[in-house]
Amino acid sequence: MNDGKGRALWIRHSLAALVPDGVDARGGLLVRDGVIEAVIGAGETPAEPHDVFDASRHVVLPGLINTHHHFYQTLTRAHPAAINRELFDWLKALYPLWARLTPDHLRIATRLALTELMLSGVTCASDHHYVFPDGLDEAMDIQAGEAAALGMRIVLNRGSMNLSVRDGGLPPDSVVQDADTILADCERVIGRHHDPAPGAMTQVALAPCSPFSVTRELMAETAALAGRCGCALHTHLAETFDENAFCEATYGCRPVDYLEETGWLTDRTWLAHGIHFNDEEMARLGRAGVGVCHCPTSNMVLASGQCRTRELEAAGVAVGLGVDGSASNDSSNLMEGVRHALMIGRLTYDASLTHLDALRWATEGSARCLGRSDIGTIAPGRQADLALFTLDELRFSGAHDPLAALVLCGAHRADRVMIAGRWTVEDGAPVGVDVAALRYAHGQAARAFMHG
Repeated sequence: MNDGKGRALWIRHSLAALVPDGVDARGGLLVRDGVIEAVIGAGETPAEPHDVFDASRHVVLPGLINTHHHFYQTLTRAHPAAINRELFDWLKALYPLWARLTPDHLRIATRLALTELMLSGVTCASDHHYVFPDGLDEAMDIQAGEAAALGMRIVLNRGSMNLSVRDGGLPPDSVVQDADTILADCERVIGRHHDPAPGAMTQVALAPCSPFSVTRELMAETAALAGRCGCALHTHLAETFDENAFCEATYGCRPVDYLEETGWLTDRTWLAHGIHFNDEEMARLGRAGVGVCHCPTSNMVLASGQCRTRELEAAGVAVGLGVDGSASNDSSNLMEGVRHALMIGRLTYDASLTHLDALRWATEGSARCLGRSDIGTIAPGRQADLALFTLDELRFSGAHDPLAALVLCGAHRADRVMIAGRWTVEDGAPVGVDVAALRYAHGQAARAFMHG
């Protein structure tokens, strides 16, 4: 009898799986119609007919969730104009180069970043795009199309900047837009791309770039629009001491006060970096339900500081992970970011911060930042988004705890990735992607940004 359900897949007998405490997943997982139907205990066998994938060589994780990135920056990695600089000087060096961005540049940069992320085990990516030179009006549509072609879940962050150098901000005039244009396009992008339903492949967040690149009025109007449309809000905040000083000099308050005054202290908001909050500010963020995306790699590259992850979580703040822009990382590898989060966490605190904390930030914590309860955890009813890693490389030889080995021994490439029940990476290769051709096309595009 046909009950309308598709055929199930039994992912059988993994080396280990990252599952909630007390759950026995030694028998594997049963996936059907894009959803995890059951977690199988040791010695159990699904009753009905099903296909089988033998995962006996694999460590199974919930798909990693990248909650902060700038895909276009893959075109200016390790750029001689910007290396060895801190944030403000780094931005001043790169803004004029980013003003050259065209639709074709963004298309190939997005394709490469998504592919690179997927190969590291990412199944959902949030990209913060805020550079809009002339001719790039359809940036969000380009990114949505690239994600759909690869089968990647995406949160399109319709970013914005309307405070340029002539207004006392950092960006050049050529990459900013006026507030009316920004808000009109925000509404258009929400109407075209935002899917609020569980299992959504594409969602939209509204994301003014930072306090030093948008006006107070645009911050407030963006928050009001997001509230009317049921969208999330995202921005950079408290990344550097310079940013805090800018807020105090320009607005007469610290960044969290500025958030509150502009209507951003809401459980629909998550912030990138969140390094330089004091104890009282962290308590306020926790009470409001705000999340923070920890970006350990870029924070170290730009010498921005150390995110107080433990205090944030104690205050009730959801902590997720992000690779950040690929000109401040300089890769799009979230599994590498998990390891960096552990290492800088140990340096900040002590050895009681574990690999399980870092993995939790990249999965469950990141899902909370995005306001999603359908991804980030291996459990019945959750989306079948999975990252499977092998321990076959020399770096893993002699490792005894499979989950710890992924982080401590430096796993960086998934062998298999599943998104919404469909394999998007098989045997370490992205399905349907000519990696050599992609590398060549992206390298050619990057030549346009070679010289200042």
